[in-house]
Amino acid sequence: MDEALLRSLIPSVLAVLVRRGADFAAAEDAVQDALVEAVRVWPAGPPRDAKGWLVTVAWRKFLDATRADTARRRREDLVDEEPAPGPVPGVDDTLQLYFLCAHPSLTPSSAVALTLRAVGGLTTRQIAEAYLVPEATMAQRISRAKRTVSGLGPPPARTGPGAGGRFDRPGDVSTVLRVLYLVFNEGYSGDLDLAAEAIRLTRQLAAAIDHPEVAGLLALMLLHHARRAARTAPDGSLVPLAEQDRGRWDTGAIAEGVEILQAALARDRLGEFQAQAAIAALHADAPTAEETDWVQIVEWYDELTGLTDSPVVRLNRAVAVGEADGPRAGLAALAELDDSLPRYAAVAAYLHERAGDLTTAARLYAEAARKATDVLERDHLTRRAARLNTRLDADRPR
Repeated sequence: MDEALLRSLIPSVLAVLVRRGADFAAAEDAVQDALVEAVRVWPAGPPRDAKGWLVTVAWRKFLDATRADTARRRREDLVDEEPAPGPVPGVDDTLQLYFLCAHPSLTPSSAVALTLRAVGGLTTRQIAEAYLVPEATMAQRISRAKRTVSGLGPPPARTGPGAGGRFDRPGDVSTVLRVLYLVFNEGYSGDLDLAAEAIRLTRQLAAAIDHPEVAGLLALMLLHHARRAARTAPDGSLVPLAEQDRGRWDTGAIAEGVEILQAALARDRLGEFQAQAAIAALHADAPTAEETDWVQIVEWYDELTGLTDSPVVRLNRAVAVGEADGPRAGLAALAELDDSLPRYAAVAAYLHERAGDLTTAARLYAEAARKATDVLERDHLTRRAARLNTRLDADRPR
């Protein structure tokens, strides 16, 4: 039994049922029933057309459930439309399934969970373990999401070819990409590597649609993921970018990410994920932290600010300005921002340390540690504050 094959076919099979008129929740149940049937019968003789077999069985499961549900008698006419068993037409509906799972009616957390379940083919238990919540809680979240999208009907047809990247609803692509980026940023929890899962799903999306921002997101994920092995020390502590062992970076992933990014940028349709990937590529290109092209990074942050006007982007830009033009220039850029921003105190601490004001830096590192929600980041900031306080104590007259 090829479990990887089964999992890869889930989204396209589910999308076929939705296109034929099945509501999302009923279609998802039917596909799961078909998978159970595949696990039971395939070992004795796998079909030549795995997708066609799953579509046929899932559609029959859906129709059986429809017949048994007296409250849905209005759908009985679907029985007469049952396609004959055989090859499935070569139409890829997976892209529309992405859009349905990332529908604006869903909260970000529900969209992520539904995407992992319907497109990623993960079990409710796997998703719950990844997000460190009880399985019953995640099951309720996914059920609510399925009910929400079930009332929406089949997604509208695309208005242009995949190469054009144009769809009926403005923002479709950007919404899907944000959901995938949320998945990627969860990283790794338990037995499920969500970062790797997000890359797999984004590759699948890139195969279905030729869009520069899809390529930009894939490049960004690959470039960030390439540094993963160097991000933590053997004791589990966080290692800042400037202190990472660059020999542990995945050069293959970096090369692929840069190649994908260059092709996207050549199309001259810049988006925020392409700009973020360009910044990540400049970090990856530097043999050492000292050789980083901070001037060009500031220029890309300027582009990104123009695209998003995000306070978080401006915060990161202040760090880059501090590296390119000196810590005082970075502090001046930081002063233009709201000091209640997440990580504001950490950035201010770093720039004050660079400027030689260790007393202020130590105080701000301690403040940032108290505000940090991530355990690794909190421990890192606490150690920075302690290290500076130790230096200050050593320099005081006895």
